[in-house]
Amino acid sequence: MNDVYILGGLRSHIGIRNGIYRHIPAEILGAHVLKQVAAKYKLDSIDYIIGGNGVGAGGNITRLMALEAGMDYSVPAFTVDMQCCSGLESIPAGADKIKSGGADLIIAGGFESSSTQPRRSYNPNHPDYRDDSYYSSAKFMPAVHRENIMLEGAELTALKENISKEEMDLWVLRSHELALKAREDNLLRDIIVSVNNSRKDEGIRPRMSRKLLDRMPKVLPNGKLITAANACLINDGAAFVVLCSEKYLQKRQLKPKAKIITSCACGVEPMLSPKGAVTALNKLLQQNNLQPNDIDVFEVNEAFAVIDVLFARSFADCTDRYNIFGGALAYGHPYGASGAIIMLHLLKALDLRGGRLGCATIAGAGGLGSSMLIERI
Repeated sequence: MNDVYILGGLRSHIGIRNGIYRHIPAEILGAHVLKQVAAKYKLDSIDYIIGGNGVGAGGNITRLMALEAGMDYSVPAFTVDMQCCSGLESIPAGADKIKSGGADLIIAGGFESSSTQPRRSYNPNHPDYRDDSYYSSAKFMPAVHRENIMLEGAELTALKENISKEEMDLWVLRSHELALKAREDNLLRDIIVSVNNSRKDEGIRPRMSRKLLDRMPKVLPNGKLITAANACLINDGAAFVVLCSEKYLQKRQLKPKAKIITSCACGVEPMLSPKGAVTALNKLLQQNNLQPNDIDVFEVNEAFAVIDVLFARSFADCTDRYNIFGGALAYGHPYGASGAIIMLHLLKALDLRGGRLGCATIAGAGGLGSSMLIERI
């Protein structure tokens, strides 16, 4: 089996829905970033382009994006839809092709536009949708199809785990403070590219405070715990990393950022999908005979603050190494892109801390989790 390396990558600024990218379709947003990745790393002879996407129009939107970016039509492309896990799962999908000897150079990541996502409609023949065929959120579990099902799942998880709103709000505050500091100190500047003259990640709130958190409205009619602050925003964004073989590195005399060690995925109870992140992380550690303290940096997609609390309870000694640039509660969660975004943040965090091992982990709609272990070179 061949070793797989990460050369680096880029992401866009992360926009809020109907914000800076409100008129840019997912394939165009992704194409802007893809084009700049190919230029920065002087890529030629690309074997595959793999993109995660959750709410696009379908029809293998990654192929469309690659063509919009001006990639040669001879380069194949395919789309990964594992919902929130898509952008991270695109990376092992590419890594496996390199491990097997079937490829030497792959661009993998994800892209999303909630601002331009299609309004979909079922055929009236479908027995469940005769009265109202239109929907914006897919069905993630049998017999249940409600637009707010992910918010309901976060509320249920918090209730079952006896997590208070105050406990979650502390993590919201931390996320915004660390994200603001990362921006002020330009810690992520070299992995971010401007699209449509974008200047900053839109979701970070410089004036986030306990007082403001106390005033945040609940997002469910009968909810008590999940608010507009401890649930992430809905976003637009794109991010890609470059994967390659040792043969490719030697031929071009390049030094990679990291080596991919392994990855795993898991399933959890669909209504408790926030538990997928920690469950996947535990599975990854067990499969590799590692203890939490063996990991130098953790990047976890905090779509809900309940995920932060679950991490802190499971890995109490590791919170100083967790989401050190802030997370999705501040930046936002462009579904199909988020996994690639946290991978890029993980690479930067390992560099900043001088660490060796890092984990990226994300939970996904429908009760899923995905986790990846990398080693800094």
